Amino acid sequence: MPVQEIPRVPETINFSEEEEKIIKYWKEIDVFETCLKQSKGKPRFSFYDGPPFATGLPHYGHILAGTIKDVVTRYSHQQGFHVERRFGWDCHGLPVEYEIDKALDIKGPDDVMKMGIDKYNAECRKIVMRYAREWEIIIGRIGRWIDFKNDYKTLYPSFMESVWWVFKQLYLKGLVYQGNKVMPYSTTCNTPLSNFESGQNYKDVVDPAVTVSLPIVGHKDGASLLVWTTTPWTLPSNLTACVNAALQYALFEQVSTGKRYIMLESRIETIFPPEDYKILNTFPGKELKGLRYIPPFPFFAHLKDKGFQVLNDDYVTAESGTGVVHQAPYFGEDDYRVCLNAGIITKDQEPVCPVDASGRFVKPVVDFEGLYVKDADKKIIAQLKASGRLVHQSQIKHSYPFCWRSDTPLIYRSVPSWFVRVEHMTEELQKASSDTYWVPDFVKDKRFGNWLREARDWAISRNRYWGTPIPIWISPKGDEILCIGSIAELEELTGQKITDLHRESIDHLEIPSKIPGNPPLKRVPEVFDCWFESGSMPYAQKHYPFEFVKEFEEYFPADFIAEGIDQTRGWFYTLLVISTALFGKAPFKNLIANGLILASDGQKMSKRKKNYPDPLDVVSKYGADALRLYLINSPVVRAENLRFKEEGVRDVLKDVFLPWYNAFRFLLQNVESFVQEQNQPFYYVEGSFTPTNIMDQWILSFTQSLLDYVRKEMGLYHLYTVVPRLTKFIDYLTNWYVRMNRKRLKGDGGVDDCKTALLTLFEVLLNIVKMMAPFSPFLSETMYQYLKKLMKTSADSVHYLMLPTPNNSLINKDIERAVARMQSVIELGRVLRDRKTIPIKYPLPEVIVVHQDPQYISDILSLKDYIHLELNVRTINTTTDKSKYGITLRAEPDYKILGARLKQELKVVTAAIQALTDVEINEMVKAGYRVVAGQRIDISEVRLIFKSESISTSQYEVNSDNDVLILLDVTPDSSMQDEGTAREIINRIQKLRKKAHLVPTDQISVFYKATGDIDRVAKSYAEFIENTIKASFKPLDEKQGSDNLIIEDSQQLKNCSLQLVLTKHVDVIIPTSKWVNIQLVGVEARFCKGATKALALLEIGNSPVTLQELRSSVFRLFGIDNCKLLKNNGKEVNEQDLQTLSGRTIFVVPVNKETELPEVDELPFCKVFNFVEQNVSGTLILENPAGVENLSEKDCKDIINQWVKVAKEVK
Repeated sequence: MPVQEIPRVPETINFSEEEEKIIKYWKEIDVFETCLKQSKGKPRFSFYDGPPFATGLPHYGHILAGTIKDVVTRYSHQQGFHVERRFGWDCHGLPVEYEIDKALDIKGPDDVMKMGIDKYNAECRKIVMRYAREWEIIIGRIGRWIDFKNDYKTLYPSFMESVWWVFKQLYLKGLVYQGNKVMPYSTTCNTPLSNFESGQNYKDVVDPAVTVSLPIVGHKDGASLLVWTTTPWTLPSNLTACVNAALQYALFEQVSTGKRYIMLESRIETIFPPEDYKILNTFPGKELKGLRYIPPFPFFAHLKDKGFQVLNDDYVTAESGTGVVHQAPYFGEDDYRVCLNAGIITKDQEPVCPVDASGRFVKPVVDFEGLYVKDADKKIIAQLKASGRLVHQSQIKHSYPFCWRSDTPLIYRSVPSWFVRVEHMTEELQKASSDTYWVPDFVKDKRFGNWLREARDWAISRNRYWGTPIPIWISPKGDEILCIGSIAELEELTGQKITDLHRESIDHLEIPSKIPGNPPLKRVPEVFDCWFESGSMPYAQKHYPFEFVKEFEEYFPADFIAEGIDQTRGWFYTLLVISTALFGKAPFKNLIANGLILASDGQKMSKRKKNYPDPLDVVSKYGADALRLYLINSPVVRAENLRFKEEGVRDVLKDVFLPWYNAFRFLLQNVESFVQEQNQPFYYVEGSFTPTNIMDQWILSFTQSLLDYVRKEMGLYHLYTVVPRLTKFIDYLTNWYVRMNRKRLKGDGGVDDCKTALLTLFEVLLNIVKMMAPFSPFLSETMYQYLKKLMKTSADSVHYLMLPTPNNSLINKDIERAVARMQSVIELGRVLRDRKTIPIKYPLPEVIVVHQDPQYISDILSLKDYIHLELNVRTINTTTDKSKYGITLRAEPDYKILGARLKQELKVVTAAIQALTDVEINEMVKAGYRVVAGQRIDISEVRLIFKSESISTSQYEVNSDNDVLILLDVTPDSSMQDEGTAREIINRIQKLRKKAHLVPTDQISVFYKATGDIDRVAKSYAEFIENTIKASFKPLDEKQGSDNLIIEDSQQLKNCSLQLVLTKHVDVIIPTSKWVNIQLVGVEARFCKGATKALALLEIGNSPVTLQELRSSVFRLFGIDNCKLLKNNGKEVNEQDLQTLSGRTIFVVPVNKETELPEVDELPFCKVFNFVEQNVSGTLILENPAGVENLSEKDCKDIINQWVKVAKEVK
């Protein structure tokens, strides 16, 4: 038995399948609940989760925001905080009602009243949690940990009661009022929308654009005003026209008709060609004020005393139209404001709004009665044309707001609403916002800041049914108003027991008047906008102030929230308004605003267009970790848009996870080899080793520096800087540390050095697993489950571990600097080799490193052995004086970068850059920039070209990264060419080994037959080749009969032929019993240390073995049961031909995978012993697939006796 069982890591990994195993494991250990129990009593890190609707499935936007939240909250747990993570559901409002309206074909309020609010709300309640189970599955599969059992829903009576309390506080502060206001209105949903809702869904549309004449009453020239509109349906409600007092207007005559018009002078030619008009007079707009005109339609002629006159306001611009704006005050915000200020209308008058809740005309507009306003446009235009009032007609493509839920055009319409006063508190809002920290900060300062500066009173009521009712009871005359703030208060006032707060449960409740003889008070019909409910969630989720008062005070304001950038006008805004009004401060401290995820073509993701892959399909292919890392490591975390590309997720596997996994597997493989070869256990204990190797010191220092960086940047919520550094670190680990230390990790430097290197790699991987755990929780857990078996720890999950503080004693900035410089030199050299197409196999004579800093040169020399190996050069020379080699610099502009920036000035700057001297360029390199021809030019905006007067350009190639300069001698001598050829031969041998499915421990001999230069190199470099391949390398004519063929191949190399033959020396006994070789191809053994070859007998005691018994033998030997058994012709082994296969090889291959079978010899893979006892002959297999002989003398005697007994029973 080995002194320690080392867990074996599979050669290949299906990341998605491994994640499914981890999810199962997490359920078994109840990992999330355990984390919360472990952190109970620790300092709180409070987090608010914005509530989504469960009436639709989660999309990439939800997955992105959820991943950001999960990363931050996991990291906060790692920092030693208790992080409560409750999921919330938005259950009320348009998203739910719209689905019911569609399903039941409900067209408007009348249909709902016929059905009954109780039945309508019952239907809404049924679908509220339609996809809740799917949400839980998808969010869990993405790896997000959040509490669904202890969730909050906006339909809970406790939540609704807290919303009432919030509203009453605002009411008591005098911040609530009822008023008529022109608002964005959804005719499909029969309700107004708040100004931030209307900004969520703009689309480009084509609308009619009409120019209409308004004849001026009593004008001496018989002129008409010309108004222009893209909403012809508002013309029947026209009350005034408006011009800009300061702009220049003109009275002109249309030549072709003789008609006279007035409009803005600068806009005449947008309608009339130059030859068709003649200006008669010009004047400022203020001279038009007070003129009376005849309206385009007579429906409101009774308002002529105040209406149908010209007003002045500076919202009229010269950018579009005629400079004369038609005003229908109850269909436009500016129209309403201007007419109100001018006394044309009053706040309490009957609105001039002949459009019902569904957007259809009503009396007195009888000509278009019953028509939907947008559909009426054509008839209105036709009537204007018939009456001679239509002067010009065209179409305009412009951006227009659509309802965010029904995706139908909004109209602007005056509606009575309940408002929260916001305009008076813009300074307080800005102050509260300034005390918060946003990532990225420009969203707070610009987008959100601008919105706050222009904040308007918030319409919080909706003329709907499924929502939290507004708790205002009012008398019929309006002289008594009560605002209710709790269930207890309503029960006391009504004498009724209340268990639910929806409309069907409280609309019938009346409150007796305190005025004797007055009728009772009834509730107003409106419900709250669902944004008011979500903005109240910090209080309502805890049923504050009715419960959990102390707990609320501990976690308010939240330490962290995160949602999409579109919530700057939504949830972020409503949270801030309510909290500032109630408590004078923001309800959160830190916020991440993410950008939008678009389809790969830059269009909005659309189910209808099917222009994006299903998220679960992506997870099934690549795993959730890959999707998480792709999203977090993208511009979308900086509030920019991301074009989602599935290849990007795939690249995370290829570029990050597979290299990381391979480094991890390489560690475990070599730990296993160390334990077996040294017969001593391997355990990692922090601080138990002190490396002296500079690369060990470097990677440990680099790891601790990374840990310090991660802590600092995560403290600033800079996910977009952390992930690139983590992934870059994995690149450094695999492509620098592991690759440059492979031989040490395999034991070539001795036992102690090997163990130190393995412990170093173990510590680094353990740290990176901890750092990556919040970002890629599945793969980190998978690796930890292996690593923990080599540690003395009781932690069942990596997510139970805290993130360690950096060990400053391991940080050595001098070593980090030296290695970084070494890497620069090596990378510059590799570029030159690639440029000259000289493979790394071929040695080169010399590399010269040039740098003016002696410390830089010292750093390079301290690591010159690594440069020798990595660049395969014979000599390294250094100098601080590049003039010694006659090297000077010449500069050329980067035309692409500078062309875009400088445009027409590029020509002058180009000449100045090209004229820079060597000294000036060196100064520019040192400073990082130079002012050239009056322009600041950064070093990154120029290309540096090296010239040399004293070195041969055919011999040396020059390269620089604007810091260090190297010269690489690219003229190898013949010995170097020959060594490169020898390495080519080695490469061919190793490929042949792999083709034969040989492992490094297989003992082989290599024979060759070659012609020309290849034969000469093979002979002269035979010892070099043998030392590298760790096998004999001899001419083919020395092959003996005992050298049994494994595989051979003939190929061309440098125009010469090369035949390679791999053999295994045999001096073996052939079994007297029937037998077969067993070889694994494409599957990995669980037993026998990963061996791939074994031997099995086809008869025991003269009794033939069945196919099922042979399969059992395969399982006992290798631990493999789900497999196919193939003959060397590729056909599957069957019962009938099993006994005919004696002396052949049977291949064990995967069930559902095409596998290429190798060529094999027909000699037994294992040693055997043939015996004859009591006239019975038989065979014993002496060694297992790993080559271990484990039968004692007594074992052999017992087996032989058993064999003889069975043989005699068969006879």
